[in-house]
Amino acid sequence: MPHFAYPCPGCRTTNDLHGADCRFEGTPWPEIEKAYTDVVALLSAGPRSERDLRRGVHGEWGALHAAALDRLRTEQRVTEEDGSLRLLTAAEYKEHVSEPTREPMRTIYLKGSVPGCHDNAVFAMIAWYEMVGLSWAETKENVVSWLEESGSWARGGFEEASPEQLVESKRHVYEAGYGWKEKAQAAKSLIDRRA
Repeated sequence: MPHFAYPCPGCRTTNDLHGADCRFEGTPWPEIEKAYTDVVALLSAGPRSERDLRRGVHGEWGALHAAALDRLRTEQRVTEEDGSLRLLTAAEYKEHVSEPTREPMRTIYLKGSVPGCHDNAVFAMIAWYEMVGLSWAETKENVVSWLEESGSWARGGFEEASPEQLVESKRHVYEAGYGWKEKAQAAKSLIDRRA
């Protein structure tokens, strides 16, 4: 089941060690969690407009609430339909994030990896699924399926004997919580040149 760890809406850290330029550095962690829970509590009761959400929070709506809502949208936990915001159910979220929709991940997902960028592409896929909150088992299943269905594995260029062995050899990427963007951009650049 996908989990959510209340990341800082500015730099995505899940502890008091914020990024160097994070605008929320120094904000007490309970205030960060409260901003999220204010938004989630209201939306868990049912869809509502952003205006109604702002009016309904306990206390005053501020920059932290707005940033938490933006982070929930970015991480695709909240969707907007017909002018109303709505929380995705766990099943909807899992289905929604199984196929990346934003670049550069979309190119990697749809076109698959090519020799020369396999390490970056597999790294990016694993890191992306970790970032969106899938468990290791779900991540491994998704990446193995992607390797096979995208044609990446059939193109060759891997040292491992199977897609499962390849993904398992990259488990450290998942456990360390590495970012995906830099590796994904490098992989997409090579995929686009070879397509």
